[in-house]
Amino acid sequence: MDPQQHPGGRQSPILQSALPEDQRAAAADPLPRTRPVDGNWITVDDAWAAQVAEKARLLAERPQTVLVRPTPPEAEALHAALLTALTGHPAFEVEGQTVRGPDGTARLLRVGTVMEDAARLLQEDLCLIARQGEAHVLSAALLCFPASWTLAEKIHRPLGAIHGPVRAYDPGIAARVDRLFGGVKEGRPIWRANLLRYADPQLHQPRTEADPRPTGAGDSPYLRSERQTILRLAPDLVLFAIHTTVVKG
Repeated sequence: MDPQQHPGGRQSPILQSALPEDQRAAAADPLPRTRPVDGNWITVDDAWAAQVAEKARLLAERPQTVLVRPTPPEAEALHAALLTALTGHPAFEVEGQTVRGPDGTARLLRVGTVMEDAARLLQEDLCLIARQGEAHVLSAALLCFPASWTLAEKIHRPLGAIHGPVRAYDPGIAARVDRLFGGVKEGRPIWRANLLRYADPQLHQPRTEADPRPTGAGDSPYLRSERQTILRLAPDLVLFAIHTTVVKG
């Protein structure tokens, strides 16, 4: 489904046809329970074309809102991990730094512009979490589809401060999440999911901590779910990848 521009600049909804059952089940697990990734961590579904087109639009129109570039060592680690995953994915063909996507179009994936290039290949948003002392800090991100948070407000903050407005994120869960990010093993990615009702199906929903999302009612027409993958890139660097699914509920 390709996004269509509505009058006034609003995009028509980009919806998947279904929410995977394993993702629905994982969303019912209590925080911060995770599952091992079975197969490739990159997800390609029937909204791939529309989502990557929307990410390209957002990068062109508001790059300062959706992108904080990584440091050169972070970019190199992310680039290597993406090439490995894309090479092993049946929907992509990789030759050097050229990647042919599910639509057959060849795109470059370069170290210097790794996040911008990844936006044109992957549905996932990409957040880099760096260990700084005892804390895990959001150091860089490509965040085109925020679910009621803003990159500007969260960047360079530790996980506990990032999740401060989340009511269920108490000190006990915060400590367990820090241990989880510190303990994820190289080559053994893990994932979890959430599932919330939304009245608004738009993918790009930035909101500040002072302006939280209205709680979705039981009859809100859309279900929004994030498949969140945690992947070790380097001893002190983790990738937190977010694949977003929105369906009529």
